Amino acid sequence: MTTDERILRLFRTVAHTPGRDRLVARFSLLGEHAAVWFAIGIVGGAFDAERRERWGRATATVGATYALNTALKMLVRRQRPELADLPALTPTPTQLSFPSAHASTAFAGAYAYSQLGAPRLLLYGLAVKLSLSRLYLGVHYPSDVLAGALLGTAVGVVRGGVGGSGEASVSLNGSGPVASSSNGHGPGHAVGASGGSM
Repeated sequence: MTTDERILRLFRTVAHTPGRDRLVARFSLLGEHAAVWFAIGIVGGAFDAERRERWGRATATVGATYALNTALKMLVRRQRPELADLPALTPTPTQLSFPSAHASTAFAGAYAYSQLGAPRLLLYGLAVKLSLSRLYLGVHYPSDVLAGALLGTAVGVVRGGVGGSGEASVSLNGSGPVASSSNGHGPGHAVGASGGSM
């Protein structure tokens, strides 16, 4: 038995009850086809009109990750886990397993939206829980999930978050926009509404 299989078996057997199994299966549906991450991006753009274009770019990062993940699945063609005595607890769109699209889109979304000032802890908490739900339900190997998390993070970083160089990001301390280092003031230098240094 491989390490992947040992860890999967642990997730698939520890702390399971019929009620919890149903709850986790429903929760995991949030990440199907990146649905919850697309929804976050759409809602963010709707309520943040001034930065709607940046929210759109963040949402596109999720879409690009999903597309790349699908292409990799078709290329690798790793089959989903089959534990003889522990069947999967939820249906899946395909039988291809590597990498996990739940994990890749979750970490891409968490990265991209956190660059816009959305609560990082909540985003990454959701990303981790959705990713681990795939192990609990027995539909991915741990290496699928790890690869997905790394892929999603990499796509987010390569795309430069959402703003690219020189764009402002939300200050977490509420003091207003914070300009990037490309404005000549250096990292984290606050800029007032008139454009001067504060």
